[in-house]
Amino acid sequence: MVAQSVRVGIIGDFNPVFRSHHAINSALEHAANRLSVDVETVWLPTPALSGRGVHEILANYDGRWAASGSPYDSLDGALAAIQFARTRNWPFVST
Repeated sequence: MVAQSVRVGIIGDFNPVFRSHHAINSALEHAANRLSVDVETVWLPTPALSGRGVHEILANYDGRWAASGSPYDSLDGALAAIQFARTRNWPFVST
């Protein structure tokens, strides 16, 4: 059975000037519409991922997407999030 809703945590510091950031949201909505599921996207600022609690934050999402448009506000936070997903073999995409 396919999930009726999906939560995707977007690892990155949303910048409204970057067209690619808007495109990530649009791509996920387009895919969700095609699959007839709901998608909730949440931008996860990299400074919030650089300290304690990163595991609890990232575990709340069905998938994780490392956004393009670096530099990140916290490279350590971005790397911690990527390591979290990859070492657990959890769904992860990077652009």
